[in-house]
Amino acid sequence: MSSHPPFNIVLIEPEIPPNTGSIARLCGATHTILHLVRPLGFSTDDKHLKRAGLDYWQFVDIKYWDNLDQFLAAQQETRLFFFTTKVAASYTEARFQPGDFLIFGKETKGLPEEVLKLYHERCYTLPMPNPNIRSLNLAMTAGIVLYEALRQNLG
Repeated sequence: MSSHPPFNIVLIEPEIPPNTGSIARLCGATHTILHLVRPLGFSTDDKHLKRAGLDYWQFVDIKYWDNLDQFLAAQQETRLFFFTTKVAASYTEARFQPGDFLIFGKETKGLPEEVLKLYHERCYTLPMPNPNIRSLNLAMTAGIVLYEALRQNLG
């Protein structure tokens, strides 16, 4: 195991239990901390959430936040990376360091507009050449970004 601090995945008001469960499993497998920002669109006791995380749920370090303002007030801005379909900068342009926070919005609406405006310089996207596809699945996106961050810090 690395001596570096872990990466952090932050889900702002997640709505779909299987996505959160899959991301929890990803976090457990990579020693990444999962932050869940309320309100959640489901109970963390939900059988679908547990099914997606399977028997790995107890191995996931999960932190809960009452709201987005509480989470943001507790963090260093330079450690925050936001992911959205509404910018042009590719996630591959970001330079990640252990301890950074990879932040994703809710499945139906993405990140709040105020966050996109306030942190515009810290927003990235996953390029999608097909304009007919609106977005990628949240769990897939989180996995792609996290593994890019891990790749940048191997060694």
